[in-house]
Amino acid sequence: MAEPTKVAHVFPGQGAQAVGMGRDLYDSYPAARAVFEQADDALGFALSSMCFEGPDDELRKTINTQPALVTVSFACLKAAQETGEGLPTPAFVAGHSLGEYTALAAAGVLDFADTVRLARERGRLMYEAGLKQPGTMAAIIGLDEEVLAEVCQQTDTCIANYNCPGQLVISGATAGVEQAVELAKEKGASRAVPLEVSGAFHSPLMQSAVDGMAAILPTISFRDPIMPIIANVTAQPLATGEAVRTELLDQLRNSVQWQRSVEYMLGQGVTKVIEIGPGRVLTGLMRRINRDVETVNIGDAEAVKALAE
Repeated sequence: MAEPTKVAHVFPGQGAQAVGMGRDLYDSYPAARAVFEQADDALGFALSSMCFEGPDDELRKTINTQPALVTVSFACLKAAQETGEGLPTPAFVAGHSLGEYTALAAAGVLDFADTVRLARERGRLMYEAGLKQPGTMAAIIGLDEEVLAEVCQQTDTCIANYNCPGQLVISGATAGVEQAVELAKEKGASRAVPLEVSGAFHSPLMQSAVDGMAAILPTISFRDPIMPIIANVTAQPLATGEAVRTELLDQLRNSVQWQRSVEYMLGQGVTKVIEIGPGRVLTGLMRRINRDVETVNIGDAEAVKALAE
């Protein structure tokens, strides 16, 4: 008898947002509609309308983007679960940066209302940290980790995201990132792409956001996860609510170890990865990490329907 397929659910982070996201889920699935209504109630304004209708410049503000993406991703999950047998129970869950919050709700660590409120606070604090200590980020394509680490050392920047082989993201003060981009090109990077962000995320310049979040987290109830969550910072499983609390502070100012997180799950026997939420960013990274793994996207009502069939 064949071994059952071992599955991981992964949730996207900031950058996957688009006006109109989630509308078809809201219209098609009562479970998804309930998620949007919960988010609107928890935040005290119509986040659902902003997801469905924009305006785009409002949706792209970090304070709105973060709760919006968590809400749409969680609505995708709930819609897929509503369809019955189509969505296998995961052996692991993980989320890229902000996506880690969706993973916490999926693993039962946080109530969804607390998750979406925390995501909004995280967005607010990260935006304010960017005002206090201005910075930016850039994707560096086609340069070895070791070479880029030397570039960062010379420019007082840091590697913020280890996404997949050949795709790393740096973060730091604006002048330092600009200098690092030029140096990375000189060292052989095939491309260096500035990112549209409001600050130097996942770097020491986020310390004021860490301090702000440290004041909020003790007021929130964290349960132990019902399945292992692979932490962004360590690429290892989080087994307790207390460990999650620590991770949420650490991930604000430390690197997202996405490639290592995926490799850990594959090393534990995962052969199928389901990306749940808008866009296909994580599926693209997955193909660069390991082409042999089966990948599935669930980002809209059509994908949920296909899963059920």
